[in-house]
Amino acid sequence: MKVNQAELVISAAKQDQFPGTMIPEVALSGRSNVGKSSFINTLINRKGLARTSQRPGKTQTLNFYIINDRFHFVDVPGYGYAKVSKAERAAWGKTLELYFSSREQLNGVVQLIDSRHKPSEDDILMYDWLKHHGHKVVLIATKCDKIPRGKWAKSKKQISGDLNRDPSDPLIMFSSETGQGKEEAWREIKDLLFAKQPDQESADRSEPDAND
Repeated sequence: MKVNQAELVISAAKQDQFPGTMIPEVALSGRSNVGKSSFINTLINRKGLARTSQRPGKTQTLNFYIINDRFHFVDVPGYGYAKVSKAERAAWGKTLELYFSSREQLNGVVQLIDSRHKPSEDDILMYDWLKHHGHKVVLIATKCDKIPRGKWAKSKKQISGDLNRDPSDPLIMFSSETGQGKEEAWREIKDLLFAKQPDQESADRSEPDAND
């Protein structure tokens, strides 16, 4: 995917702040510090569009980024950070539940998991919750440059087993440092975004600059 335009539309703290446009969306979810900001910046070839919080777990908004005036990436608050109060977690949870359960524009979710470690309890609960709500999920195993390539298969097996992964949900080894998995991630994300728009996808394939 060639990205010509990317910008933050709004940081929404509640449902009535979500953009009203009907363009398709993909949400990005994961533990705090899993590398969501680096993932977004790598995909769009921009170093500073998505920024890492100086206080992990304290981001309380859903950040809507518009890409090529055609779709949104929605960076949702990171989960699993112990220093966040129960009251804050409850407030985020209500907004997130409304988003994931009722957002008509949401076509799927990218869930990021650190490839260096087994999935956390929060990773497992989040995946189960997304599947309970019927979402298609692309699993991204981040920071794979930090482990030997010979251990990638073991990492994927661990993640798949612990999550009881739906075989239809792709699992991609990814590194923001090397670009590993970038093209594969884009292919799967485009499938999420435009599976319901075959005519538009045909037009994309006919454009000479549609892909890297």
